[in-house]
Amino acid sequence: MPINILMPALSPTMEKGNLAKWLVKEGDKVASGDVIAEIETDKATMEVEAVDEGTVAKIVVPEGTSDVAVNELIAILAGEGEDVADAAAGEAPKAAAAPAPAPAKSEAEPAKADAPKAEAAEAKPASPAAAPAPASNGAARIFASPLARRVAKEKGIDLAAVAGTGPHGRIVLKDVEGAKPGAKPAAAPAPSPSAAAPAPVAPAAAPAMSAPASDAAILKLFEEGSYDLVPHDGMRKVIARRMTEARQQVPAFYITVDCLIDDLLSLRAQLNAAAPEIDGKPAYKLSVNDMVIKAMAMALKAKPDANVSWTEGAMVKHRNVDIGIATVLPDRGLITPIVRKAELKTLSAISNEMKDLAKRARDRKLKPEEYQGGTTAISNLGMYGVKDFTAVINPPHASILAVGAGEQRPVVKNGQLAVATVMSITLTSDHRCLDGALSAELISVIKGYIEKPMSMLV
Repeated sequence: MPINILMPALSPTMEKGNLAKWLVKEGDKVASGDVIAEIETDKATMEVEAVDEGTVAKIVVPEGTSDVAVNELIAILAGEGEDVADAAAGEAPKAAAAPAPAPAKSEAEPAKADAPKAEAAEAKPASPAAAPAPASNGAARIFASPLARRVAKEKGIDLAAVAGTGPHGRIVLKDVEGAKPGAKPAAAPAPSPSAAAPAPVAPAAAPAMSAPASDAAILKLFEEGSYDLVPHDGMRKVIARRMTEARQQVPAFYITVDCLIDDLLSLRAQLNAAAPEIDGKPAYKLSVNDMVIKAMAMALKAKPDANVSWTEGAMVKHRNVDIGIATVLPDRGLITPIVRKAELKTLSAISNEMKDLAKRARDRKLKPEEYQGGTTAISNLGMYGVKDFTAVINPPHASILAVGAGEQRPVVKNGQLAVATVMSITLTSDHRCLDGALSAELISVIKGYIEKPMSMLV
């Protein structure tokens, strides 16, 4: 009997992903445990292993396809002794209905090219141009992958004139690449009519942004041909959604203190100089950020009432301090790999772990458990020369520490004016969890460890 391979859920919150690459082709034999594909989520690229053994009878979703829903059929295996052609022909049409409920979970995705919403289009008259196209369901809807839509728009190709060769007539990338550009299609904005309809107001209404303006209304403000459109990738969409939710739902407040870090810099230099060599390289190389991680971990251990998360039913008090570190990715995305049980780790262990996490984050090789969860976070923009800033809490965290640059500033010591290296830190707190006094106590303890760094070694 044919074996369906479905889009796997690579994390508890994953609803869709991009099928980046197939590592097998039709006709290949696979065994349980063989790596068959690479899937991109909003945060990482992960390998998918075969669960069963058999022969790849049909690849249903081609590589490069974006926004494939979890549990959608992506390939078919022929079982042992089964005819490959029969398996490919017999099972794909039946399985196509299986993923239908999955896209219904998605909110505000008018451009998604899946079938479940086709019924809603039946009340609208069919487009004359779209009627003969194999990629249409007979209504005004054209089935095409998001990547094919984007390339078609860039090339000025009318999708209604393109015959789809994907599953059930769906237009895929290779169909668009082989099509000849014509006049720019009027149907290009059609996937999002509901977004364009509410905003026929002239540009004068745009400055009052109390209600979100449609894309069309925003673009009217700019001179045609003076800009390029760069589609949002999955990571940017997730960042936008989560940060918007955080600003709207978390009653945050901010406390800033200045830390004298000359002693910290001196201890860091001594520890790095004393690092033993392994295979001709130092066993560790501490950064200021490594020492801030340790300081925050020890401060939260000393103030356990601040190491919490908010739920409507109860306060979640964490037994360990798991700190997410905001890390910039090469494509300008952001991810927060987590140092687990940071309060129990030495400075050298934190330093080496962070280097490993940051490298694998940039390569998009982190596992979901390495960047999901955590009890708090640190965002350091000091390396960019930023003096101070406020960071946005990423729920379920109840706090985040923003770290600025260390710089020479005039200070008063023992009644005398002097020059010292000063670093500003700002604690953002969720007021549902941390009251002002508790946040002030927490940042004071962090400041104490930073200014007296030897206390982190005992």
